[in-house]
Amino acid sequence: MSMWIKRGNYNQEYHHKQSEYVVKEYSSSEAMEERYEHKTQARIQELLRTKMLDKYVHEEPMIRGPKFLARLRSHTVYENSSVKLFCTVDGFPLPVIKWYKDGVILDTSSGRYLVESKGGIHALEIPRCSTDDTAQYTAVAGNIHGQASSQASVIVKRFKQEEESCPYAWLPFTAAMLPKIHYTKINITFLEKFGPVFATEGESATLTATMTLNPNLANLQPEAQWYRDDTRLFDSKWVKIETGRGNTTLTIPNLFKDDEGLYTLRMVTKGGTAEHSAFVSVADGPPPVPGSPGAPMDIKIHDANRDYVIVSWKPPNTTTEGPILGYFVDKCEVGTENWTQCNDHPIKICKYPVCGLFEGHSFYFRVRAVNSHGISKPSRMSDPIAALDPTEFERLHAKKLGGNLDVVSYYDEVEAEGKPPGAPSGIYAVEIDRTYVVLSWKAPAYSSKAPMWYYIEKSMTGSGAWQRVNTQVPIRSPRYAVFDLAEGKQYQFRVLSANIYGNSEPSEPTGPIKTLELKGVPSAPGQVIATRETDTSVLIQWAPPKEPNNLIGYYIDQCVKGSKDWTSANHKPHKNTKFVVSGLTTGETYVFRVQAINELGLSDESQESSPLTVKAALTTPSAPYDIALLNCDGHSMVLNWKKPLHFGGAKVKEYYVDKRRSGTTLWREVHIPPLTERLYKVEGLTEGAVYQFHVYAANLAGLGPASTHSADFSCDAWTMPEPGPAYDLTFCEVRDHSLVVEWQKPVYAGSGPITGYHVEYAKKGTSDWITANKTAVSHRFLKVTGLEAGTSYVFRVRGVNAAGVGMASMSSDPVTAKAVAGSQEVSCVVDEKSGDIVLSFESCQITESSQFIWKKNYKEITDFSKGVVIKTEGSHSKLIFKNADKEDVGTYSVSVTNTEGVSSSYTISAEELAKMLALSYDIRHPIIPLKSELAYKILERGRMRFWLQAEEISSNVTYKFFANDKELSGADPNKMGHDVSTGIIEFIMDHFTEENEGTFTCQITDGGGKAQSSLVLIKDAFKAALAEADYQRREYIRVKEGPHFSEFLSLQVGDDCSVTLVCKVANLKKESEFHWYKEDTEIIPDVKPDLGSGVCKLPIKLFSLKTAGVYKATISDDRGKDMSQIDISGKVFDDAINKISQLAGASAAELVINCTATGIQLQCHMKYYTSEMNITWCHGETKLSHSDKVVIGGTPSMATMEVIEPMEKDKGMYSIIITDPENSHKRTLDLSGDVYEKAFAEFQKLKAEAFAEKNRGKVVGGLPDVVTIMEKKTLSLTCTVCGDPKPQVSWLKNGADVEPDDQYVVSLDQGKFASLTIKGVSMEDSGRYTMIVQNKYGGESVDIVVSVYRHGEKIPEAKPTLTPKTIIPPKLPIEIPQPKTQPAPSPAPSSPSPAPPKAATGRGVKSPTPTRRK
Repeated sequence: MSMWIKRGNYNQEYHHKQSEYVVKEYSSSEAMEERYEHKTQARIQELLRTKMLDKYVHEEPMIRGPKFLARLRSHTVYENSSVKLFCTVDGFPLPVIKWYKDGVILDTSSGRYLVESKGGIHALEIPRCSTDDTAQYTAVAGNIHGQASSQASVIVKRFKQEEESCPYAWLPFTAAMLPKIHYTKINITFLEKFGPVFATEGESATLTATMTLNPNLANLQPEAQWYRDDTRLFDSKWVKIETGRGNTTLTIPNLFKDDEGLYTLRMVTKGGTAEHSAFVSVADGPPPVPGSPGAPMDIKIHDANRDYVIVSWKPPNTTTEGPILGYFVDKCEVGTENWTQCNDHPIKICKYPVCGLFEGHSFYFRVRAVNSHGISKPSRMSDPIAALDPTEFERLHAKKLGGNLDVVSYYDEVEAEGKPPGAPSGIYAVEIDRTYVVLSWKAPAYSSKAPMWYYIEKSMTGSGAWQRVNTQVPIRSPRYAVFDLAEGKQYQFRVLSANIYGNSEPSEPTGPIKTLELKGVPSAPGQVIATRETDTSVLIQWAPPKEPNNLIGYYIDQCVKGSKDWTSANHKPHKNTKFVVSGLTTGETYVFRVQAINELGLSDESQESSPLTVKAALTTPSAPYDIALLNCDGHSMVLNWKKPLHFGGAKVKEYYVDKRRSGTTLWREVHIPPLTERLYKVEGLTEGAVYQFHVYAANLAGLGPASTHSADFSCDAWTMPEPGPAYDLTFCEVRDHSLVVEWQKPVYAGSGPITGYHVEYAKKGTSDWITANKTAVSHRFLKVTGLEAGTSYVFRVRGVNAAGVGMASMSSDPVTAKAVAGSQEVSCVVDEKSGDIVLSFESCQITESSQFIWKKNYKEITDFSKGVVIKTEGSHSKLIFKNADKEDVGTYSVSVTNTEGVSSSYTISAEELAKMLALSYDIRHPIIPLKSELAYKILERGRMRFWLQAEEISSNVTYKFFANDKELSGADPNKMGHDVSTGIIEFIMDHFTEENEGTFTCQITDGGGKAQSSLVLIKDAFKAALAEADYQRREYIRVKEGPHFSEFLSLQVGDDCSVTLVCKVANLKKESEFHWYKEDTEIIPDVKPDLGSGVCKLPIKLFSLKTAGVYKATISDDRGKDMSQIDISGKVFDDAINKISQLAGASAAELVINCTATGIQLQCHMKYYTSEMNITWCHGETKLSHSDKVVIGGTPSMATMEVIEPMEKDKGMYSIIITDPENSHKRTLDLSGDVYEKAFAEFQKLKAEAFAEKNRGKVVGGLPDVVTIMEKKTLSLTCTVCGDPKPQVSWLKNGADVEPDDQYVVSLDQGKFASLTIKGVSMEDSGRYTMIVQNKYGGESVDIVVSVYRHGEKIPEAKPTLTPKTIIPPKLPIEIPQPKTQPAPSPAPSSPSPAPPKAATGRGVKSPTPTRRK
């Protein structure tokens, strides 16, 4: 509102009670008198304007209909070019624009049209015009006060020069053919932009923007316009604006929440505008009382009159404070500092009429909020407002006194004669509230000079009684507020006019006017949706409340996911249902909620939005650029181009290439599908033709703009002997005086291989090229030194072959020799703990999407099989060599993506690597110092304690004990442990026996350190230790007197190869219990232990690896418990197997032959056989091993070897050799001559019988043993048969063949499903039925008992005589078909199986319905 009002204080000099104002003017003639009269009228008008502006609440801005300040302009453009239609619209509320094409509303969702709208400036853009876009375009602006429109035509021409008819030729010249006015185009580029501001009440804020103007003309400087939420700002006591050439500044010296909003700077020129926006957030200052609310804001004055004003405001947000109980309104007369409270009790709504003002005095107003904790700070005070009659200045007039003087006075102070005025008319309610109504009416026609005033009367609807409204001052304006009305009641009002001669008749009363009732706060807003905007801001959208109840705006709260710390995103109510929350932390996850506000306060909170992580929203990439030709063979060209400068927040995934002939306009796509690389061979070109190309880039957000088209490329084959251009120049490790340049080798090599490269550089803007390396380098990278700090350079590369130096690459983008601020170098160290060689780099810049790329000799490291590891945490990355060797010499570089070129390198020389490898070995193989070597001590019960002491050990120490190179177990009953405080490590052996003679060793590992200590116990030293252990054990048993093992567990192998666990126990009593265990699982033996004899045995049946494991025996009673265990594995198991081999070998019988259906089997019977025995089968001198041809196995009583499908070559001498540690036992058999022939004949016979059994006719299932059926029913006996070849099926009844007829139907379906159907069974059909299934390999017969009973009889219980199937032998001799040998496999399918026999004519075929055979 302030943009329309000139601020100022009411001037007491012009108080209306001072009725005369003397104004000096000079006059000397009649002409001067007339001139003076004109000046007098002008003076009065100026006085009126000044006075009206003093009352700053002006109604006109509140009711502005749409108005076009800048209308649409017509355009004529060429095909495939872009066009943009602009217009500027004013109005309040801000008008909404709709676009029409030829009278039809425009579909902006198709993507062909782009619509922009910012602060009253609207634009419609057609990015790529076609002839279909030729049309008349209309912009229709509308708000609640009306509509306005503007039209323009767009004519799209083809590139052909001939004229084409246009449907808009009928348009007037001014509409369609208006000549274009060419303004001086001033290009404005912002150098420094203001960003979001987050401040607190009472602080100051400064927004500054600097820019460059091109051209910078002193007489054509752009106008700087500042806006807050689309409201124009001007220099005032609240805002200071300063603008100079190239910069503009807006300063807010004392911030209030009223100052919060989106600030926009528009630099306006005749040729267009440039603008920039940022949000200013103003949070509540420290409250005067902890927990009290924030201050109200946006104080507005409505309907000011002679003795009252109406004050409104907006409530503060209460995110963490308690609910607001009400408000206090304060006033202060201008010129004083005395604030007085207007209301005695807090009011709950955000609007209050202040009455009892002194007419002609000016006042300030402010508001304070109250909650249970206290009163808030006051709001920003309003602008001054004068308590004046709105029509006061209409009654001023001037009277000539003579000479150079006149008097300005009021009409009502002039004496005049007349009559009472007429009655007012058109009375209506301008504003209706709960306790007051603002009335307005039309004044009567009045020509008298006598003053006129009004009386207002009110009446409760239906009462018929009129009551005059008492006012403290006369009502002179046709607008006044009636206060002290009852809430929710209906009233009627009328007005009388009066003067000194009397009153008029009352006006026509109004219709019933009902005062408002308190409806309550709005309902909660709907669903809240958060979407990404930038890397520090989020766009929030929500649905408006279903019950707005005079909605004022919204408050938005934010909270980090997982916490309950809600904070306000805005501190001033926001009107729209969209809001951009700024100042968020990148990568953090937030949730949001919204509250609606009206005069009564805040609604309930909306539901929380879904959590959203703050990231930049995706946009389309910018255009690629610098299209280069790398090779041409006369019918194709190889192109390359540079990546877009801006990726739009996502990786560029695709490229599209278009071509056209030079001089033409039609672009054609040259490839489908899109490209993923920036190197493409365009084929199908015409030799000698000249082409142009352009490229599009696309990412997840869509297709970006096209690049600038390439230069003209002629399709002529390259034949020069020198190489073509290199391409893709990139830079890293940019420092103040050096940089590293990399490139890709040329596509065109010339007449010979490329042997090297030259790098050239020049200062930006010059053509003085300098060769960086006089000698060509063979690799594709070079460190260029000797650069000037801060100077920009361009680079290019030339390839070299035997023919000479080739074409230069396309010049690179300019690169400035200046190190990135804060950049660091790669460091190389040997890790003190792990001994790894580590290259480490700390990046001075990092983004969420940044990646560390490590290279060796500038080739990316992708092979991690040799122990190379990359670890990255935050801004720190390491390249770790776990197993470094001499091949790791080289230059290692690292670059960080999505930064300003952060990179560095480190060169590892052979000498440095050798030193680091030596240091790494020392770190990885440290020696733990020992205070004492391994020693022993004999404990009670004869247990042996082995121990040593280290200087220092950690809690992560590990260790192992060995006896004669066999690791000792610390499991029960042994014990193993350590003490970190003393460094002692110990092993306690529960049973120290004669088998323990030898060397004991302890190996220690602690981190990277190791140590080892050994103790030798042999001969006399061992005997002494063993004697002491036995003595201590006997003493323990004697003292304790409990059950114990007199002989520990041992494994015994009997003469019959049986294996038994044996032990002896002593000192038992009746209650003593003995138990066997294997792997801690109790074993219940077939025979209980004989505790009477003290000898306990556990047979191990079928001894083999499956029975190996840890066995344990326990003896216990109330006096104690003893245990013995044995680990049957390793040497113990091997010794047992050797003993079994010795006994079994000695008992081995001679080899015998046993033929099977698969081959000839040799058997060797012996006492016991297991596969773990050392047994070898031989054929002649050749050892046999298990295979598909030779199957080696056996049973517990014999060893077997079977020759599968024996042939002539399998004849010969076979032998079995059973080996034990002392002897070997050999048995032989000569499988040749008659022995082989007999065996082979037996094998063939068994094979044929097995084949016949497999393929003979069989009944698979489906036939029952007994069938009971009622007379006259149909019986179906069905089953499934099989056989190869398919069998024949026949049926017998009581031994006689069943002849098929109309009653008996026999069928065989598909050679598988056989059935016998008896229609209308009778008593004669009872009997035994036999089904015979048979082919050439034999068959079988099955009996079924059928019992028929009459209707009404009890179902007989037929008990069948169960007879097994009768097997039918095969026909001899049995012929086994031989497999056909073919020269090569054929893809043709094998011969089909023989078709099943057809059913006899006239016989039905029954579908198989087999039942389960009992």
